[in-house]
Order: sequence, then C-alpha cells, then structure tokens
Amino acid sequence: QVQLVESGGGLVQPGGSLRLSCAASGRVLSINDMGWYRQAPGKERELVATITSGGSATYADSVKGRFTISRVNRLTMVFLQMNSLKPEDTAVYYCNGRINYADYWGQGTQVTVSS
Repeated sequence: QVQLVESGGGLVQPGGSLRLSCAASGRVLSINDMGWYRQAPGKERELVATITSGGSATYADSVKGRFTISRVNRLTMVFLQMNSLKPEDTAVYYCNGRINYADYWGQGTQVTVSS
C-alpha cells in the first residue's frame, strides 16, 4: 500500500513564505510525475504545479514566479516552495503522485494566508 503524506502547511501573513513537503511511503516500484493541487472553499480542486521524474516543471499561471516545485527521486519526496503568498493562495494543498502506474493523493495540508 502506497501513501503520500504532506506537511508544512500553516498560517502565514501576506507576502510570507511556506515550504510544503510530501513523502511517498510503502512499496514504491516506480514513480513518475508528481504534483501539487489545491482546493479553496467553494471551489474546484486546481493544479498548482507538476514535475516529471526528469525534473521538468509546469505551473499554474497564478503561481508562476512565486512558487517552485522540486523533488528528490531517491527519497520519493516532492516539495513546494511558496513565496510572496497572497490571501487568494489560501486553500487545502494536496500532493499527487503517479506511483506504480496508479494515481495517489495525500490527505491535504491547510495553507492560510491572512493578516
């Protein structure tokens, strides 16, 4: 059984930074694309950023230049560095991974940007 566990969420003031981490555990035989999604209250879940096993990253327009996704394949971990946070970044952030040719999701971590 594969699990993704996120950490690093919290409350931060506008303009601040947070770093989210996601670790895959269990019987990981292959791992391909990994990414971060978010869901704000009353809204649909949306893509934030993805990264391939080779390190190629894509970002939602709303976070380009502020967020950076990275991964450590050997540790089956993915990170999201979030800078210049805005109140509209407030959401539950979910880690997603294509592992053993199946999609897995973490339980989510709350990010709140407020003064």
